[in-house]
Amino acid sequence: MMEIKIGVRSVHRELVVETDLTAEQVEGEVSAALASSSGVLTITDVNGRKIIVPVASLGFIEIGEEEARPVGFGGTL
Repeated sequence: MMEIKIGVRSVHRELVVETDLTAEQVEGEVSAALASSSGVLTITDVNGRKIIVPVASLGFIEIGEEEARPVGFGGTL
């Protein structure tokens, strides 16, 4: 699972999306949206919801690192 932060112009809070896409896939989606004539970025989150942002409104996109699944016991003695 990966966390993506999307900054939208004239909006004070960024959108935070958790997705099953890899960093390379997210970068590919962003590049495709910037190059397309549709002018929208569409990302699907882990719950299957689609987030659609007009490319003209994008301020920034921060792609987090993939979360490693914890192994073992988390408690300390």
